[in-house]
Amino acid sequence: MSITINTAEDIAGMRVAGRLGSEVLDYITPFIKAGVTTGELDRLCHEYMVNVQGTIPAPLNYCPPGYTPFPKAICTSVNDVICHGIPGDKVLKNGDVVNLDITVIKDGYHGDNSRMFFIGEPSILAKRLSDITYECMWLGIAKVKPGAFLGDIGHAIQQHAEKAGYSVVREFCGHGIGKVFHTEPQVLHYGRPGTLEELKPGMIFTIEPMINAGKREIREMGDGWTIKTKDRSLSAQWEHTILVTETGYEVLTLSAGSPPPPAFIGNATAAA
Repeated sequence: MSITINTAEDIAGMRVAGRLGSEVLDYITPFIKAGVTTGELDRLCHEYMVNVQGTIPAPLNYCPPGYTPFPKAICTSVNDVICHGIPGDKVLKNGDVVNLDITVIKDGYHGDNSRMFFIGEPSILAKRLSDITYECMWLGIAKVKPGAFLGDIGHAIQQHAEKAGYSVVREFCGHGIGKVFHTEPQVLHYGRPGTLEELKPGMIFTIEPMINAGKREIREMGDGWTIKTKDRSLSAQWEHTILVTETGYEVLTLSAGSPPPPAFIGNATAAA
């Protein structure tokens, strides 16, 4: 397996793209409330990327083998949608939870991240699921350092999710990223410590656990993109893009509005 070791120039480009990807989420946050459609959120993000940032929305017309081109600039995954929800006429209402997944391209580099949002007051279940998923992501991030293994990341995530009574989606995972949207390695959100590829300085990949309140099984909708929980339970996801540094990790998708790491993590840019 060939995993890219990024040059200093590539890392600098990815820092810019990552920050810009996060700033789209900062920008859209005040608009995510009851009464707005997911299509309107897409329109606002698209205009902000193109007109304000000078970035390109990576999902728009993205077409991996076997898929039809993705028709929108962002993914909006509401309630039991695990990932790849297509923005449209759906009106967000009080009690909904939604994941916005944003990837921008700046000067050829991809910045990929996602956050969970609550519409009005979330249920206790939804809040706990989102919180545990956020902790899962950060527990995975905290394992990143030279000499660690991809299996260490997956194991930390799986242990925390299952201890809380939740399940980890297996069919979708984190991925290498740079000038190409999805590259090696695949970053599984389950696994055994000390297995899979060894981490080396200069690797860049996403960690983006998808955690279901119910069982892990999925179902694909007729649009060919939208993935839902088979048992219609709630699902949550958080995502950051991570650089392996000489001493640990650096989170590339941080901006002024990024939620702080859990207290057990400490400084988000420091070595774990």
